[in-house]
Amino acid sequence: MKLEGKAAIVTGAASGIGLATANALADAGAHVFIGDISEADGEAVAAAIRKRNGKADFVRLDVTDQSSIDSFKQAVLAKASKVDIVVNVAGWGRIEPFVENTPEFWRKVVDLNLMGPIAVTRAFLDGMMERREGKIVIVASDAGRVGSLGETVYAGAKGGAIAFGKSLAREMARFNITVNSVCPGPTDTPLMDRVPEKIREAFIRATPLRRLGQPSEVADAVLYFSSDQSSYVTGQVLSVSGGLTMSG
Repeated sequence: MKLEGKAAIVTGAASGIGLATANALADAGAHVFIGDISEADGEAVAAAIRKRNGKADFVRLDVTDQSSIDSFKQAVLAKASKVDIVVNVAGWGRIEPFVENTPEFWRKVVDLNLMGPIAVTRAFLDGMMERREGKIVIVASDAGRVGSLGETVYAGAKGGAIAFGKSLAREMARFNITVNSVCPGPTDTPLMDRVPEKIREAFIRATPLRRLGQPSEVADAVLYFSSDQSSYVTGQVLSVSGGLTMSG
C-alpha cells in the first residue's frame, strides 16, 4: 500500500497504537504529522521516522482543547497544503467499576475518546470536502461494540465514536470521503501495562489466539483504511482482537 504524496495526521502518536500507526503510514510514503500532548516523546517519534528517510513532523496537540486543535491545524497546513488522511487514535481509559467512577472521570473519558475525534475530524473536513477526497479513520475499541467489564463509560464513549463514524460516512460519501473504524481488542500498549496482571491473563485466556495484540497489527488495519485499496469501503467497523469478539 503506497501513500506517496499524501499528508496524514495521527493523534496520540507518541506511543502505543498511535506510534505504530505513524510508523506504518510513514513507511508507506505519507508525510505524517504527529499529534500528542507529550512533546518529548512526540518529537522522538518524528525524529526516528526522519532518520530512516521518512517524512514526519511533531506538532503538540491536546484533543480535549479546541484552541489546541485550532493551533495544530494551522501548524499542519503551514507545512502541508492539504491533509489527505485523518487518524484519530488518542484515547484513554482505566478499569474501574462504574459505581466508583467520579463525574470528573466520566468527562475525561468522554472528552478524550468521543469529543476529541469529533473535534479533530471537523477541523480538517472542509478541505477534504472542497477537494472531494479524503480518508478518516477512527481507532475505537471492541469495548464499544460489545461492552467491557469495568470500562462502562469508556465503552459508551467508544460506541459513540463508532456511531459517529458510521453516520459521518453517510454524510461524506457524496464527497468521496471514506470514514471507517478500527476496533482493537486487548493490545500490548502502555495503557495495558497499567492493567493488573490477573486481568491481562484473563484477556489472554479469553482470546482464541491466546495472546495480546501488537500495536503494529492494529496499524496494519488503519493503513488499509488509509489507502486507495479501501476506496469502495466506508462506514465499516473492523475488529482486530484475535477472535475475542468474533460474531456469526
